[in-house]
Amino acid sequence: MAVRTISPDVYSIGAIDWNLRLFDALIGTPEGTSYNAFVVKGTGKTALIDTVDPAFEESLLKNLMRIGISSLDYIVINHAEQDHAGSLPLLLDMFPGATVVADEKCRDLLGRLLDVPEDRVTVVKDGDTIDLGGKTLEFIVAPWVHWPETMMTYLKEDGILFSCDLFGSHLATSELFVRDFTKVERMAKRYFAEIMMPFRSSVLAAMQKVAERDVRIIAPSHGPLYDDPSLILDVYAEWTSDTVKNLVLLPYVSMHGSTAKMVSYLTDALIERGIEVQPYDLSKSDLGDIAMTTLDAATIVIATPTVLFGPHPVALNAAYILSALRPKTKFISVIGSFGWGGKTVQTLVDTLSHLSAEVIDPVYIRGYPTGEDLAALNVLADTILKKHEGLLTRSQEGSG
Repeated sequence: MAVRTISPDVYSIGAIDWNLRLFDALIGTPEGTSYNAFVVKGTGKTALIDTVDPAFEESLLKNLMRIGISSLDYIVINHAEQDHAGSLPLLLDMFPGATVVADEKCRDLLGRLLDVPEDRVTVVKDGDTIDLGGKTLEFIVAPWVHWPETMMTYLKEDGILFSCDLFGSHLATSELFVRDFTKVERMAKRYFAEIMMPFRSSVLAAMQKVAERDVRIIAPSHGPLYDDPSLILDVYAEWTSDTVKNLVLLPYVSMHGSTAKMVSYLTDALIERGIEVQPYDLSKSDLGDIAMTTLDAATIVIATPTVLFGPHPVALNAAYILSALRPKTKFISVIGSFGWGGKTVQTLVDTLSHLSAEVIDPVYIRGYPTGEDLAALNVLADTILKKHEGLLTRSQEGSG
């Protein structure tokens, strides 16, 4: 990635990964990503903030040379994950006088993950500062804003928040700053749902620390930067709230058509009742799209046939991931078809138990759905409608 100036003596020198399509062998990245790294030059000292994925360390070194960096005083590591800290061992060899700056938990992880010697690391606490000479770095410890050791760095004089993964997006773009927020918002929402949603309470605590400072630029570790912080702060306020929408997420898998017939019928029944519904065929759908919908859905209904004695493995995998993401969904249910028996419903309900959601009576039938079975789906749709109306009423009472 080309070197870009963010403000006087502050540079973006990271790398753009245009071709990445799968992160952590799990998360789809249909529009690539970036590994953002920054240099802050003071009158006396120079600091590098974060590194890049090791596959791009040559690009990082070239960028350091382009801005005339022959020595580094500090290498600030906000997060020990390898896509941000993975080039650190090489940099420590290249710059033997550089001191790593990290919080205590990050120091421990750098030792375990990257074999970084403890004596190369200066441990900082929340609110500690380093004066580079006219440029002051303040460290904001933000545990569990992804990992337990995460930290943000605030450049006081320029009002720049190097926010680590917070406010990030997996998006490869030549634009340094956000200019088309409609496009970026979708990728930021996807990123929040996949990365930050399990840690909503920690994100809220971190956002409070951000609000206490005069932040004029937000520079996350992935994706473009914000020179209008309100764009991302406003949507984060919504995403971290307890508010859900009149929306049903309906992930499903069908083997011979019975479950698909039920999904189709329930979808229409919900639409007829004025409920937004989003079915996803799990054999074809992107997990990131499902995660984004989960962020808004008041209800999740998983639809699956029974395979041998339990849910279809694809449906069970979806339930496991939804449980791990811990969305704010209020209600769950199960529909589908079985041949001769099994424990599909109980297995799925148990898997989703981390959601703390109310279980609405499932509609789990034997064989192809009959008229009586479709009538049961109408009852399920009626029940979901009443539950959602109750939510909206309580929300209006709360806002009044």
